[in-house]
Amino acid sequence: MPINRPHSKPIYSITEFDKEPNPVGIGLRYPHLVQFSEQQSVQIGWVEVHSENFYSLGGPDFEYLYKIRERYPVSLHGIGMSLGSVNGLDDGHIALVKGLIDIIDPFLISDHLSWNTVSNKFLPDLLPTPFNNESLDIFADNISFVQDKLQRRILLENPSTYFEYINSTYSEPEFLNALMQKTGAGILLDVNNVYISGLNNGWSPRDYIDAINPSFVEEMHVSGHSQKKILDNESLYIDSHDNLVCDEVWHLFEFALKKFGILPTMVEWDINIPALEVLLGEAAKIDYYMTQAQEKKTYA
Repeated sequence: MPINRPHSKPIYSITEFDKEPNPVGIGLRYPHLVQFSEQQSVQIGWVEVHSENFYSLGGPDFEYLYKIRERYPVSLHGIGMSLGSVNGLDDGHIALVKGLIDIIDPFLISDHLSWNTVSNKFLPDLLPTPFNNESLDIFADNISFVQDKLQRRILLENPSTYFEYINSTYSEPEFLNALMQKTGAGILLDVNNVYISGLNNGWSPRDYIDAINPSFVEEMHVSGHSQKKILDNESLYIDSHDNLVCDEVWHLFEFALKKFGILPTMVEWDINIPALEVLLGEAAKIDYYMTQAQEKKTYA
């Protein structure tokens, strides 16, 4: 049974966050929930949690999150909406998202440009889709349905891809631009995903970023990745979120800042999660690159 709580307003609302100088966040995962909820001196702007971990609206983990949201803006990032599903969406799942939103009052809500359900069975992966008119209509219908149900705008994260469909008629940036135009949704630009997808598929990550309409981008992610050798002279780059952000992704993030400006940006780390201090160190690098970008803009 969900726990009824007075809907007290977090320190930051969506409007207030726009006025705050600290857009740097971290992905807050289970190993750090207790420590983060009890520390009073964590210098961070906001936190992201995975929505599916808190649908019960009760239990110790939810109580920690409820305590945290009194001090920090919270972003809800999901993996389970399956917005590319041809058979439509799960009403029950959307109801769980809505219940969590009503209590946590997140300043951002996001999911992925992917699908992972078929015949009422959930697949534990974010599966890719061809970029063509049929997929565009499916995504647009599903996103519009979700936004109507939630009464909130959502963001879509660009995927990490390991191959491309031969029946795609749009590039990925073209598809995202067209989808945002049709639905009024926004883009969560995962810089690491752009980087590794470019390596895997043989296109330029910078050209990708240049092709995205900046008016659609509302948030950015950075993270670490891994490399797996598949042939003697070929490698596959995996969106593993299990180590430090590499220099090449930081440089691409710096390039994205020039294109999109200062946006809420967080570091993800989901496997082999290190001490909180390590994660905060990566967040400090986000702050460094944002400060550099702001100074260059000021003195340009």
